[in-house]
Amino acid sequence: MPPRSNRTDPICFSPYLYRVPDLVERFFNKIKQCRRVATRYDKLAANYLAFIQLASIRLWLRVNESTP
Repeated sequence: MPPRSNRTDPICFSPYLYRVPDLVERFFNKIKQCRRVATRYDKLAANYLAFIQLASIRLWLRVNESTP
């Protein structure tokens, strides 16, 4: 006898909606590889944001450099 399911509605799963938070989480994990971002050496928020932007540009350039 198969197991009985109490679920009346099917699970709503969208691969696209699952992929977007995963990309954001992966981005932050890559950004945290920079020691300056992970430990928050900068005292001012403007300086911290500027370094986040620099690290993001560096990652973007690295990704686009490897594509033909």
